[in-house]
This record gives sequence, C-alpha cells and structure tokens, in this order.
Amino acid sequence: MMETYSASEGDREKSSAALSSVIAAVGLTGFKIVVGIATGSLGILAEAAHSGLDLVAALVTFFAVKISGKPADESHLYGHGKVENLSALFETFLLFVTCIWIIYEAVQRLFFKEVQVEASIWGFIVMATSIVIDYTRSRILYRAARKYRSQALEADALHFSTDIWSSSVVIFGLICVLIGNNYPNLAFLNKADAIAALGVAVIVIYVSIQLGYRTTTALLDTAPKGKKEEIKLAVESIPGVIDCHQIRIRPAGPDNFVDIHILVDGKQNLEEIHAMTEVIERKIRDILPGADVSTHPEPAESYPGNEESILNIVATVEAITGVTNCHDVRIIFSKSQIYIDAHISVDGNQTLETAHDLTELIEKTIQNSIHGAVVTIHPEPVI
Repeated sequence: MMETYSASEGDREKSSAALSSVIAAVGLTGFKIVVGIATGSLGILAEAAHSGLDLVAALVTFFAVKISGKPADESHLYGHGKVENLSALFETFLLFVTCIWIIYEAVQRLFFKEVQVEASIWGFIVMATSIVIDYTRSRILYRAARKYRSQALEADALHFSTDIWSSSVVIFGLICVLIGNNYPNLAFLNKADAIAALGVAVIVIYVSIQLGYRTTTALLDTAPKGKKEEIKLAVESIPGVIDCHQIRIRPAGPDNFVDIHILVDGKQNLEEIHAMTEVIERKIRDILPGADVSTHPEPAESYPGNEESILNIVATVEAITGVTNCHDVRIIFSKSQIYIDAHISVDGNQTLETAHDLTELIEKTIQNSIHGAVVTIHPEPVI
C-alpha cells in the first residue's frame, strides 16, 4: 500500500532537505576558496567555483520548493509546481557559465602561462571533506525527491552527486602534481591539475545537458513516456468502460494533472457513473501517484442494425481458424465513431504470441467489413 503524507509534512521535509544543502554548500565553498588560493591549485579553485554555483543552485532550489508548495489560486489554477522546473532550468544556465570559466582558465594554464601549484596536505583534506559532505547531502536530497516526487530536489541531488566524481578527478590531479614535483623527469605531470579542471568541466557539461533536457520537457508539458498508453489500457480494463480517449497529461513540478474522456452505457444512473469514475481515478493514481484526475464520461448510443451486425461479426470471427466461440459482442456508436468489443474462446495451451497474432487477425478482418471501427478482442482459454 502506498504511503500518504500531508502537504505541510511534505513541504517541511522538502524545505529541510533543501536547507541542509544550502548550509553544506556555504561551508564547502569557503573552505575550497581558502585552500585553493593558498595552494594555487586551479583544480581546487575550479571546485570552489563549482561549490559556489552549488550554493546559488541550492538557494534557488530552497526558495523554489517553498513557492511550489503553495496551493492553487485564482492566478495559478494548476498550482505553483512549475517553479521547481524553472529553478532546475536556472541551475542549468549557471552550470554552463561556470564551465566556460573553467575551460578558459585550464587552456590558459596548459598553453599560455605557468602557474606553480602546491600539492599540500590541505588540498587533499578539502577535497576528501567535499566528497564526504557531497555524498551525505546527495543521499538526503534523493530520499526527499523520491518520497515527494520533487524534480527540483532530484536535480539538486544529481548535481551534488556528480561533485563526488569531480572531486575525485581533482585529487587525481593533485597526486600527479605531487609526483611531478618530486621526480623531475616526470615534470610534465604538473599540467595534470589543469587537465583535472577540464575533467571537472566535462562532468559539469554532461550534467547540464541532462538537467536542461529534463527541465525543458517539463516546462513544455511533455507527458511522461508511455504513461498515456498505460492509462488507456488500465481504464479500458475496468468493467463498464467501452473506450478511453482524449487522454491528456500535464506535469507541473512534482504533480501530474490527468484529463480523460470515457465512453459508457448512457442508460446507467449518475450514482453508478460516479462510482466508476472513482475506480478509474484510483487506477490512474496507481500509475501516476498523487495525480489530479478529471474524468469526463460520455454516453454511448446504439448502433443502427445492431442485432444483424452482431450476428455477422460472430459468423465472421468463428470462421477464422483457432476460434472456438465468439460471444458477448457489443457494438457502440458515438460521435460518428463505431466501437466493437467481443470475447473469443481459444485453445488455452497456445502461446501468448499466437493468441496475440490471432486477435490482430480478427480485428483487421472486422475492420475490413466495418470500415473505421475501433475493435477490441478479448481472448479467453477454453475450459
């Protein structure tokens, strides 16, 4: 059973996770700046700039989480969830700006100017500390992001988890500088610090592209991949639902808004239809937890010549090899669209692939005789 949490509890925990990230970023940024200037290491200074960026990103995420938790109002009918997506896009912009500076300075040190780097113990201490803190805060952010489906916190967690790898790259660069200083014939290793800085930039660019893609698709209301088809199958499996169509999914931060139309028997009363829509909404929330679902039922009309058409369909289907019996045939007409639903009895020992091929053949055969019909065939094993 899926756990549920109140909005205030979720907002507090998300804000707490974001605030812990801000505090950690402040400490690391200051520590790296001091050690980077003292040792002259571009790798550490690049990491200081990266941590400074983390600080700005963490602040943006903190305020974004605060704002996104506000309920819908007259100006924002879908709530404020998009603020989380916007903050992630801002993080992407900051990441690219930092990369430009790191790459420029690294190229300068590799080809145009000499800078003496001191591979002191403090350089190793600050980077090791960074790895420990980044690991801890990324775990906290990931847990909160998964629990409350927060894209802003997830982006922040992804951001900080890559710091672990970039810090490792800088440590490798400092080790190479230390070797180059102690062994003159390996002096070329002094350039490893600048190369390590380029490595940091490559990692940051990779993360930037990921964040940029994710946030842009969310801001453009791109539906989660495969969810539309999954919802259609789930809803149409509910007894009484003839067809599910006009499915729309709109993501907004941690939330999803789902709007669907269903075709049902128009002779049912409002109480029965309401009970059916509640079942549908629970099904959809199993696929998209916490989704805000709107279901629009539409009455189906009888298809002219229904009885004769049903007899023709039964005869057509039972003439196909592999079908023992065709029953429970329904023909519905709505908004100039014909919907045909039928059950068939088949050998229960055959493979799923064979049964699937048989149902496709039946559907195409019926569509050839009733052009434009939407056909659904339900195979049942012979008992």
